[in-house]
Amino acid sequence: MTPSPPSRPCCAPLLTDALSNEEVSRLAVLFRVLGEPTRLHLLRLIAAQPGGEVCACDLVEPLGLAQPTVSHHLKVMYDAGLVERDRRGTWIYYRIVPGAIALLRDALT
Repeated sequence: MTPSPPSRPCCAPLLTDALSNEEVSRLAVLFRVLGEPTRLHLLRLIAAQPGGEVCACDLVEPLGLAQPTVSHHLKVMYDAGLVERDRRGTWIYYRIVPGAIALLRDALT
């Protein structure tokens, strides 16, 4: 009988997860919010602005949605910590929270 060769593992061992349960929960919320196409479009529109911010009134036309609908999506994004807002008179300006985007990017790399 011929001895069998020594067994080797079939795959490399898994890397350990460097994220805490709290971080994973936070990421799940952010990805869930961005899982809605309108919100992802909003995020991209805000990010594309030269000054990094945009008035909510300027987001209605590019999306082809009613102002209350756009405001609802912006509120959801604000509550999730994806955007910050600044009231200037009757207008509200939105900008992306840099730390939130960095967190999403780092989770995928």
